[in-house]
Amino acid sequence: MMRAGIRDQWPTLLVATLAGTFGVALLHVTGLLAAAIAADDVTGESDTVALMLGLVATVFIVIAVYVSAIVTANTVATVVAGRTRLIALLRLIGSSARAQRAHIAKEGLVVGLAGAIVGVATGTAAAFGLEQFAVATDLMPATTYDYLNLAVVLPAIAVVLTTWLASWAGSRRVLRVRPVQAIGNAHEQDREELGRRRGRNVTALVLFVVGVAVLAIGVVLGLSDPSGVLIGLAGGIVSFTGIVLAAHIVMPPVLRLVGRMLGGSPAVRLAAENAVRHPERSSRMTIGLVIGVTLVTTFAVTMESYRAMILAAQKANPEVFAGIDGMLDATVAVFTVLIGFSALIAAIGMVNTLSLSVMQRTRELGLLRALGFERSQLRRMIVAESAALTVAATLTGVVLGFGYGWAGAQSLLGGAQGEPVFVFPGIPWGMFGVLLLAAGLLTLVASVAPARRAMRVAPVVALAVD
Repeated sequence: MMRAGIRDQWPTLLVATLAGTFGVALLHVTGLLAAAIAADDVTGESDTVALMLGLVATVFIVIAVYVSAIVTANTVATVVAGRTRLIALLRLIGSSARAQRAHIAKEGLVVGLAGAIVGVATGTAAAFGLEQFAVATDLMPATTYDYLNLAVVLPAIAVVLTTWLASWAGSRRVLRVRPVQAIGNAHEQDREELGRRRGRNVTALVLFVVGVAVLAIGVVLGLSDPSGVLIGLAGGIVSFTGIVLAAHIVMPPVLRLVGRMLGGSPAVRLAAENAVRHPERSSRMTIGLVIGVTLVTTFAVTMESYRAMILAAQKANPEVFAGIDGMLDATVAVFTVLIGFSALIAAIGMVNTLSLSVMQRTRELGLLRALGFERSQLRRMIVAESAALTVAATLTGVVLGFGYGWAGAQSLLGGAQGEPVFVFPGIPWGMFGVLLLAAGLLTLVASVAPARRAMRVAPVVALAVD
């Protein structure tokens, strides 16, 4: 049972490995940047630059842990949804819900430990390769940085703990599995059932309101102290957690709008209806990507605002800021790669959950084939569903990311010059273009394997599944 369960957890292992890689690489890269900045004639004498670097590194580490925890919890929830009948059967023969949940949490602990070990090795290798590339292309000077840094144990421990806790949280569905489901049809909760979960909905609203209030406090404190960004980070996480909990309410209207934009063919209409009819399943698939796009947009808006402020200061005091362009470009480039890692974790989370969802919908796909759907129509339905999910998540993430990005820039840079200033949000047009291309690519990648699997479903075999 344990071995079979762990085999089902390969998507969780992938997320844990990427999260460990990200955290370890981030620590190494931050150390490399700190050494390069300290050795630079211009930036080395600036306490503000060193403070900003430390704050940004702290923000990224917290974000990496948060993203991996959310994506892991959603992945585990999807895995558990696929095991509903097996869990119900075990309940029927005497196993308790608590025992089943503890079993899944134990799987998460083992998977988290394996992902952390691989992540330490991969993250260190990635940081070393990034340093060699940056030095070879003159993005940064050679430094004497020690890679045998015990601090890398911290993100490894964080990965193990978050994977374990996320598995525990994601497996809460086990508590709702009834033994009778072993002989009946298990199903996802619909909109009416989710709407009756008032405790969750009220909690989501409270977290969002409180988070926005804390975020506003961080923006105000940032007018006098750049460390206000840490307060803003806490507010951003709390408010976004509220959005995550309310994803089954937030995402269906966006999915419905996107579905109308995709056309009116039977396959497309059915794909759009699938996304809206099962908000719990759709929210699990989209929320990870929403996090990724929000992160990318937040970072891009913040860095564009930072770049505009530095260039304005350079124009006003060219003798003070002469030669800073190179280090600024290097810092932006390095952190762009790092934030891309977080987006990659989120994107893989969506691919995983979509693939698992198709695997768990064998009866539904078989019924469509029995009703006359051709293989090509099934393929179009899966591609359209993937496109609807991707576009909806991208639009939602861009809107949220622009707001969070401005708040981050304001709280980080509002008092950086010694006096309160209003930071105009930078608009990263290039990033928006890259996001559109990435969304199209993700749609194709996320739909290829599920579409092939769907086309292999035989009507008779699917309808014969218990």
